Amino acid sequence: MTSLCNHGRRPVVGIIGNSYLINDSYPVHSGGTMNSSAVAEVAGCLPLIVPSDPRYVCVGELLELCDAFLLTGGRPNVHPSEYGEAETPAHGAFDRSRDAITLPLIRACVERGQPFLGICRGFQEVNVALGGTLYPEIRDLPGRMNHRMPPDGTIEEQFALRHPVSFTEGGIFHRLMGAREVMTNTLHGQGIARPAPRVVIDGQAPDGTPEAIYVKDALGFTLSVQWHPEWNAESDPVSRPLFQAFGKAAADWAAARQRQHA
Repeated sequence: MTSLCNHGRRPVVGIIGNSYLINDSYPVHSGGTMNSSAVAEVAGCLPLIVPSDPRYVCVGELLELCDAFLLTGGRPNVHPSEYGEAETPAHGAFDRSRDAITLPLIRACVERGQPFLGICRGFQEVNVALGGTLYPEIRDLPGRMNHRMPPDGTIEEQFALRHPVSFTEGGIFHRLMGAREVMTNTLHGQGIARPAPRVVIDGQAPDGTPEAIYVKDALGFTLSVQWHPEWNAESDPVSRPLFQAFGKAAADWAAARQRQHA
């Protein structure tokens, strides 16, 4: 195992943690190892799991502590009241504490130009934070595929590549990936219904479901994807450039902050 501790200070990436119960009784905040691996080994940053609960942290503290943020996937969904709709059984489970941290955090990052990378739920949070809406269940819409994770199989089978995503000709994702179309391991139940005014849909699944977005005229890195690039990020030709670009944005932010304090 290669040591990462002999290369000076790395940019700090706050990885948004999720709330879980161990053995159905012991509450924890946690993050998938694959998120930490992608941040440390591909983005070249220091991964720091954030307990996403306003009882323990506040957005202002996080903005000062971290250089960038990874808005992770998670089973609970953004509460529909955050985009002006009533809760229904189709909306599934929620994490209101995470909503209370991530939504204002995204808005602050956009305003400051501080980098973030949104994944799955994080992708949906970006759209909601900036004024967009979500469909509660993509597979119930006419002509749409079932984008959900298979309930059975090994983790390798569950995170296997599922379908292509096509990018806008000459757009940010096309330039970053060097390809108009890539294969992805998209795994999600919800999706964008109405994009927020500043959210640009830059990639779509074959059924028209938005899969790649960024924030128009944002000062910093705001790329977000509906698939899971943290899986096999070091080897995957789609995931690697995404995390490398995110890492560079985090390093640039950290360097600029250091110059300000010098």
